[in-house]
Amino acid sequence: MLTLWGVAIVAAGFLARFNPLLVVTVAAIVTGLLGGLTLTHVIAAFGKAFNDSRYVSVVFLVLPVIGLLERGGLLERGRTLIAGVAAATAGRLLLLYLALRQIAAALGLTSLGGHAQMVRPLLAPMAEAAAESRHGPLSDRLRALVRAYAAGADNVGAFFGEDIFIAFGSVLLIRGFLQQNGIDIQPLQLSVWAIPTALAAFAVHGTRLLLLDRRLGREARRAREADALAAEAAQ
Repeated sequence: MLTLWGVAIVAAGFLARFNPLLVVTVAAIVTGLLGGLTLTHVIAAFGKAFNDSRYVSVVFLVLPVIGLLERGGLLERGRTLIAGVAAATAGRLLLLYLALRQIAAALGLTSLGGHAQMVRPLLAPMAEAAAESRHGPLSDRLRALVRAYAAGADNVGAFFGEDIFIAFGSVLLIRGFLQQNGIDIQPLQLSVWAIPTALAAFAVHGTRLLLLDRRLGREARRAREADALAAEAAQ
């Protein structure tokens, strides 16, 4: 019963609006001590848990680096680069990224993309610049639409590409579940059958990305016509 004091400490700390990290740490220490562990064993348990899940903390190292790159002009350089490519459109750029993301994920290289390290600082600004070079200044709604499509391209590419890699966690999880139910199947077989799904996902989302250019063109024309009518009415 004494070990349940940790739960009470967490509840009281959250109600008092103390620092959540401090509250959870104190609750863990108190629970360990009341459970018969020494302070040394409790600290050792903290260290082991951190070491076992240290990859989770990598994202906190990436974010400051991305911030420094943005401060150094990464967004502006990306916009300038893509604006100088005459054939570049938002849809074509995102389609190219979708293909690269899916191929990289199929090879197990899922860390090559991602929202924090690729979409937010580089891909979305480049897609916006490509759209602006074709259709003029974008409204806030269209800018948010381009960013959403950029995030979607990353999600679709990673989600359907990673299942092709035989050593990925989801493939091994499926194999383990099937083995528990008496179905013996090798990871390679699962990966092979994931290829048609990945190709179908690429075709569907790729079509949506190509149609994005037409949608942006229509919306931009409507916005210009509305501005022209408003200017005439004002005169």
